[in-house]
Amino acid sequence: MTVRQLPLPALVAACTRLGIPAVGLWREPVAEYGLAATAKLVRDAGLTVSSLCRGGFFTTAANLDDNRLAIDEAATLGTDTLVLVSGGLPPGSRDLTGARERIADALSELAPYAGERGVRLAIEPLHPMFAADRCVVSTLSQALDLAVRFPADLVGVVVDTYHVWWDDRAPAAVARAGAAGRIHAFQLADWTTPLPAGALTGRGQLGDGCIDLRTWRRRVEATGWSGFIEVELFNDGLWERDGLEVLSETTSRFRERVL
Repeated sequence: MTVRQLPLPALVAACTRLGIPAVGLWREPVAEYGLAATAKLVRDAGLTVSSLCRGGFFTTAANLDDNRLAIDEAATLGTDTLVLVSGGLPPGSRDLTGARERIADALSELAPYAGERGVRLAIEPLHPMFAADRCVVSTLSQALDLAVRFPADLVGVVVDTYHVWWDDRAPAAVARAGAAGRIHAFQLADWTTPLPAGALTGRGQLGDGCIDLRTWRRRVEATGWSGFIEVELFNDGLWERDGLEVLSETTSRFRERVL
């Protein structure tokens, strides 16, 4: 999504040229290009699919069939991680606790199905400003409290700097997640202000905002985690630019601000 303006073949070719070893995919462009065709495209290029985004949205409707489909898609693409955005409050509801229990109920149904297909479910906490309409899981601690009800090889969490950087309890939660083997994805984006309306496209380019990205990398890696680091930027300004230029800039910023 960082360079959603690039068709998948152009994205894969650019990743290969720039030495990017893995790519996190979203279901919509995969569906547009074709699931089998995408799997072959990435495989033939020697790339790894680091994760598939997204499943979830459990709180307003069960969506279990679509989530099973997402798990199947992840398995076909060869990734072991499906990112879950859990969903906001049901219409007219103010019951956060009940909404989170709906997530647990859905995970009870989906975790065994995912495990049979070699796919892990990764709960992504979103910044609290999205709790009402997008994700009632707002902190890493809340995500972990849901995940620990299930085996670590089936359900874990996403550490996304854009969503958790503000939380003074997040470093302890990272250590807790890492010790339990529950960090299933690690994503970077910077926090810049002023945020655009709705904040969905407010993820800043690495180094343009106020997050100490290098410290976050060290914090996650200190737990023993050694997986891929994804950069996920929703940014209208970046999407309006040449995608190859943006991807090249992002790799340079990663080396300068993260490593």
